[in-house]
Amino acid sequence: MTEELYLEDSFLKTCNANIIEIDGGTVILDKTVFYPAGGGQECDHGYIVQNGQEFEVHKVKKEAGKIRHYVRDAERLIPGPAEAVIDWERRENLMRHHTMLHVLAAVFHNEYGSLCTGNQIYPEKARIDLTDITELDRDEINRIVDLANEEVKKNHPVSARTLPREEAEAISGAIKTVVNLIPEAVKEIRLVKIGEIDEQACGGTHVKGTEDIGEIVLDKTKNKGKGTTRLELRAVTKSVEAV
Repeated sequence: MTEELYLEDSFLKTCNANIIEIDGGTVILDKTVFYPAGGGQECDHGYIVQNGQEFEVHKVKKEAGKIRHYVRDAERLIPGPAEAVIDWERRENLMRHHTMLHVLAAVFHNEYGSLCTGNQIYPEKARIDLTDITELDRDEINRIVDLANEEVKKNHPVSARTLPREEAEAISGAIKTVVNLIPEAVKEIRLVKIGEIDEQACGGTHVKGTEDIGEIVLDKTKNKGKGTTRLELRAVTKSVEAV
């Protein structure tokens, strides 16, 4: 098992690790700062550095319980010590957009009882599909986005904790999706908390405070049918500091 350092500290941008397996252009480390694609969030990019040489990591996926780093020229690496380094600008933007969706989902849930049916998080934008807002016009959706921006400006702290599944699922609003997508085999659930406005199950990376999101801008709305509306949004850039 690879130690998932990003779950404990989303602001780590590098770590020393050991290459424990090299297989068909993929590398498995004993620990990593790279987030594998999942939960709608795109994976990190970056480099594995060994013997003074950088090897580009262009994709990271969790497959059969293993975190595989897809590395260009992986055959030139050898098992043993290496350094994992993420593209911080990409991670920063993914975090900002992920936290943005949590704030939006919380506000829409509070106002209309909306639940999420799907989302996708990119470095430059994000989208979220929500129930119970198909009858809303653009002005009303903009009003809710404005409410979300008001919450962003309050700079709510963002934190995470892990609880036994039973305890986590008993928390009101911890699952804001139409269907609980967490496999039954998962016995502990990581919850991401945003001040007092939201706490929900999430395995992704986030900023430390909502002010780091910047300003939420609504670009597009689309009726997806079956009572679902898609919102496409951006978080206007505001730099946050890495460690």
